[in-house]
Amino acid sequence: MTRDIVINGRFLSRRITGAERYGGEIAAFIGDRCRVEKTRNNGLLGYAWEQFSLPTKLKSESILWSPANTGPLLIRNQALTIHDLSPLEHPEWFRRSFALWYRLFLPMLARRVQVVFTPSESVKQKVLKQLNVKRVIVTPNGVDTTVFHPEACQQTYEFPKKYILFVGSLQPRKNLAGLMQAWHMIKDDFKDTWLVIAGEAGHVFRAVKFFGNERIRFVNYVREVDLPGLYAHAEVLVLPSFDEGFGLPVIEAMACGTPVIVSNGGALPEVVGNAGLIFDLSKRNDLAQAIRGCLSDHNLRLSLKEKGLARIKNFSWQRTAELIWKTLNEI
Repeated sequence: MTRDIVINGRFLSRRITGAERYGGEIAAFIGDRCRVEKTRNNGLLGYAWEQFSLPTKLKSESILWSPANTGPLLIRNQALTIHDLSPLEHPEWFRRSFALWYRLFLPMLARRVQVVFTPSESVKQKVLKQLNVKRVIVTPNGVDTTVFHPEACQQTYEFPKKYILFVGSLQPRKNLAGLMQAWHMIKDDFKDTWLVIAGEAGHVFRAVKFFGNERIRFVNYVREVDLPGLYAHAEVLVLPSFDEGFGLPVIEAMACGTPVIVSNGGALPEVVGNAGLIFDLSKRNDLAQAIRGCLSDHNLRLSLKEKGLARIKNFSWQRTAELIWKTLNEI
């Protein structure tokens, strides 16, 4: 008997960030073997569709996969992907109403579903410990090397020849203040280099304060088509986050041949392995020293490029999709 496997497509109505990329890439591999239920609604209307309308579109024997942190509480035959637990661990990073809702809702949902997927072992251990969930499977993010590669062209944006790059949402978790402090410590040593910050503030995060503007450029949200070139032309990608459930920009940058510098927060060391520089969040000057060392040493950048291109072979959307498909059919 053919199983009725359904993807909760609420994420398709939102702008693409890490969770939406994950859902979209997996759906591209398994979508022809199941059906995707979509909505155009966002915010409260999107939540209402997910909780009340989506369940009516399922059969009693349907298996639902919710790939982006939320799903309908009514459906027990469900697999849920939890990308991180930052609203539970650090509610101060989020708007109060969102943090309160998430802290009440997510534990209930996680305990009702049949299986929880996480993008990293780091998040898996947190889910097991904090949510008391028994079945958790790691389903890592991947990277499409036909799109993200060293020869990628940059067309829309014009930047100085040399720039340090940050890609991500503008939220407290990303430690942008720490990045800018490090930049101000080293910028006079690299007068031909800029800091480029690509991303926008989401509506669920608390505001981020910035200081200084010397050779710093903000480019807001970057379209998917422009990301590969943005990575490929950067001197180095820096992701200084206090916590990450995975850190998708890291493997995208490595696939584009760009050296990466990351913090020791969350899953970042797990994802990077020995293919990037890892700085200690507890050491005030560690990030500045890592950036200075990378920009000053051409051979180091070449070595990190080679290691990164080798490292990304561990991350495949297709392998992750097949693992998810196999698990859904076992529910």
